[in-house]
Amino acid sequence: MTGLKQPATILDLLEFGAPAHPALAVPGGPMVTYDSLRRQVNDIAGELRRMGIGRGDRVAIVLPNDIDTIIAFLAVASTATAAPLNPAYKAEEFRFYIEDSDAKALITSEHSPQEALQIVPPSVARITASLSSEGRLSLSSPERGLPRPPDGGCGPDDVALVLHTSGTTSRPKRVPLAHRNLAVSAQNIVATYDLSPEDVSLCVMPLFHIHGLVASTLATLLSGGTVVVPPRFNALNLWRVVQDHRATWFSAVPSMHQALLNRARGRDSSNGGAVSRGGLRFIRSSSAPLSPGTMLEMEERFGVPVVEAYGMTEAAHQMSSNPLPPGTRVPGSVGQGTGVRIGIMDEQGSLQLAGATGEVAIQGPNVIEGYEDNPQANADSFADGWFRTGDQGFLDEQGYLTLVGRIKELINRSGEKVSPVEIDEVLLSHPAVSEAVAFGIPHATHGEEPAAAVVLSAEVSQQQLVAYCREHMADFKIPRVIHIVDAIPRTATGKVQRRIVAKALTGKSTK
Repeated sequence: MTGLKQPATILDLLEFGAPAHPALAVPGGPMVTYDSLRRQVNDIAGELRRMGIGRGDRVAIVLPNDIDTIIAFLAVASTATAAPLNPAYKAEEFRFYIEDSDAKALITSEHSPQEALQIVPPSVARITASLSSEGRLSLSSPERGLPRPPDGGCGPDDVALVLHTSGTTSRPKRVPLAHRNLAVSAQNIVATYDLSPEDVSLCVMPLFHIHGLVASTLATLLSGGTVVVPPRFNALNLWRVVQDHRATWFSAVPSMHQALLNRARGRDSSNGGAVSRGGLRFIRSSSAPLSPGTMLEMEERFGVPVVEAYGMTEAAHQMSSNPLPPGTRVPGSVGQGTGVRIGIMDEQGSLQLAGATGEVAIQGPNVIEGYEDNPQANADSFADGWFRTGDQGFLDEQGYLTLVGRIKELINRSGEKVSPVEIDEVLLSHPAVSEAVAFGIPHATHGEEPAAAVVLSAEVSQQQLVAYCREHMADFKIPRVIHIVDAIPRTATGKVQRRIVAKALTGKSTK
């Protein structure tokens, strides 16, 4: 990016790719060059304006995880505000998010779920997207005759994207991300991993989520590289896709990495389950904690650096990351700030010295200025130019951040605060445990008591696991009840919601 004009909007991100260079590709499907992508985005933006959609209008997008979602998002964001939604939502969820986003239109395709169409209010225009075999997207709508808004480009402070927080502890909050937030975050990612036109990103994360949109997609487009979009994550054929498309990196959540490890462990080969990585430069992990053991095993089996990063929707994704070699990767840490200032605050909002544990707070031009229509959340989360993340952690002398857990997820056992992440890591260090999640459950004497759920890769009893924990943790941290389950409930983006797991297994909500 040296010597080039710095991007300020979504459209600026597309200006750095060579015209004939592949921008988007689908395994076994079409390829779209940068020249074609720029023309398509411009044409579709014009079509949206002819439909009466302009700056300030919200457009919900319910499309499969494919390049049509990327093209539609870029076009909508360049002339209005995009609100991509999870295609797996049920009717009531679609209704909530469409109404809460105040969507003026909804873009779907023949592959979109019918639930998204059944609940569309008459006030929301329906738009149908169609992707040709050559990778060209077109829109059609019966809604005509609406006043055409004034032509005009998007500006850095215009809202390009609206997403919702997960809502694990309260009603989902609307996060308005301006063009400048997204552009800065994409810049930070390009700089962190030294991305270039030679890089090929394998996008396995959902495109209705900030991780897939910004890290895998926007940063790659800003670098002038290629985004390869398989229809879904599949641990059985991922390495074939990596080799076929000469992917140089991919970013995923720990559950996906664990699936790849499980697959590698099961390979009957003389090289101990190693895989052919092709031209892969690195693997990135974000959106949930990656255990140190998992990271180290990935590096050993896959033969490439594994870098853990820390991101949030409110920061347009990336806030910190471990560096690539020759920089130091610290297992268990989410690395140093990447164009973002990171501090640790006490309960009164005072910044703490290195080594002190407290709430992680951030500052940077990628961070939103506030939630929409939620003064209480803004009062709780924003103070003196800092955004309080709700995560607990500490910084070392070199500025590496280690996360302890979500503040509201800490288990309070008779006044002793227990991090569920610490219990997770101990359980994951057992050779028979492939997945683990700890959580607090109500207790008559102690107020709360640690408990856990595990998925096994070999036979072991609950009593043996409790005894193993006793060898590695203080008594008050030990989960007395460990549920052995076939699968741990996760969100569509691979996150574990501890309260939901606790309620599913015990029938009781925590906190």
